Amino acid sequence: MKSSQSTERLRSRRQFLENVGQMTAVAGVTAVGGASATGLIPSAVFANEDSGPVDCGPPPKAVNSTRTGGEGFAPLPLPVTPLRRSEQKRPPAPPSLIGKLALGDARFIVKDGKQTMYRDWMTDPADVKTLLDWTNQKLGINYRGIESDVASFSYDPRELPALLVAGHNKFELSDTVRESLKRYVLDGGTIIADACCGWKDFTDSFRHEMSLIFPQQPLRKMLPDNPVFASYYKLNQQFTYKRGDGSEYSAEPTLESIEIGCRDAVIFSTADMTCGWDGHDHDRGTRMTVDQARQIGANIVTYMLGTFQLGRFLSTSKIYHEDKAPSRDDFVFAQIVHEGDWDPDPDAVHNLMKFVKENSTMEVKFKRQNVQMKDPAALTYPLWYMTGHREFTFTNEDIAKLQQFVKAGGIFLADACCGRQSFDTAFRQEIRRAFPNQVLQPIPFDHPIYSNQFNIDTVEYSPRTYEDFGPLDRPELEAVMFDGKPGVIYSRFDLGNGWEQFPHAYSYGLKDRSALEIGANILVYAVTH
Repeated sequence: MKSSQSTERLRSRRQFLENVGQMTAVAGVTAVGGASATGLIPSAVFANEDSGPVDCGPPPKAVNSTRTGGEGFAPLPLPVTPLRRSEQKRPPAPPSLIGKLALGDARFIVKDGKQTMYRDWMTDPADVKTLLDWTNQKLGINYRGIESDVASFSYDPRELPALLVAGHNKFELSDTVRESLKRYVLDGGTIIADACCGWKDFTDSFRHEMSLIFPQQPLRKMLPDNPVFASYYKLNQQFTYKRGDGSEYSAEPTLESIEIGCRDAVIFSTADMTCGWDGHDHDRGTRMTVDQARQIGANIVTYMLGTFQLGRFLSTSKIYHEDKAPSRDDFVFAQIVHEGDWDPDPDAVHNLMKFVKENSTMEVKFKRQNVQMKDPAALTYPLWYMTGHREFTFTNEDIAKLQQFVKAGGIFLADACCGRQSFDTAFRQEIRRAFPNQVLQPIPFDHPIYSNQFNIDTVEYSPRTYEDFGPLDRPELEAVMFDGKPGVIYSRFDLGNGWEQFPHAYSYGLKDRSALEIGANILVYAVTH
């Protein structure tokens, strides 16, 4: 009888713990293998042998309480003064910067002889706090991390600029959460993701979820000239990693990102960063060393702060009424669609055309049209414009169309968005393929392009350009000339950021006015020649 009662109490206790796990689980997040039937609230399951580790790091240190003792006795002669109660005094909380997303099913383990509930995101409970404590000290800022969950989170970047998604196990998001995360990122929020201990299950799940949320913007390896590697610490391309046996080795960074405009809006590390942020080692997985993880963590924080307002700016959709207008008798500014990130400054061309209209006497109506080089209609436009951050390759058909376009009198204008080296290298290589007997050469300062609308003797560059390239003050346009006329015009430094007329903290490019004047002169030259 006693045995039966004990079994019943154990069953009842287990059911209670499972119910608690369900109540505290996050709506919309399901760990694969223990999913609830509804797919909305994860069911609580007991940890099994193929789940990830559950004890990566210690919890955050407790905050010391400061208490002031109350008065034990009222003033004499009469007890008319109320007794003061002891009060906990805390300074105002700093603003929240990163929210750690509650993720995964509730699971149960036996730890120190006690059955304990945990969820996958809890395995490094102090990572964000420790990173921000360290970063606040290094950068002279004051931010804090908080815990977030998809059920109650507002998905408003103004309230919480970044979310950290970290764990070991497989997981799956609901369609509702996917749509909310997409809106959050497009509104200017940042997702930071970390495969704790380099766990493959988490890596596979995160990549799959991002492919569903951003099908047109894949996760891609961060390029060496990405500003995340230099926003605070100037990091080289050999990171230091540690294996489970304690041995260290050097390899390229394992960071990937999804780019929204000129911003890395999703940043993902396939090798563990969060254990390093927390400052501990253990005998499993692949991770960055503590110093390496904290340095790249500080860079990510700095980068986020430097691009937050840009993200908010890019979230605003602008409507251009002339886009739908007939193209007859218009000057069509054809933006080339290519295999790289071909439209990082979506408002740039429209702002340039507006500037030309307001600052010239030309009666021509300008219009932007997105085209591929192989499109038959592309040869009917007088000017092609191409930009991007990343490397690309022209097909043989693209090369033939470009040769045909330029020899017919068209002008091919291009700039390296944000002054990125990867695009610059690719562009020069492809132009050599297209015109092997020609070379890109500086446009002489007495050329009409520098004087037909605005007299351009000197230009201003972005602060980052001066920091890394020195005191430049002359335009740096290059061209491939055909009978004295530029058929290809190229700027190693960014023009589009300036046309967009919003600060880009990490751009190597011209300031707004200088970029707009150069762009206007090129348009006037294209119209009149």
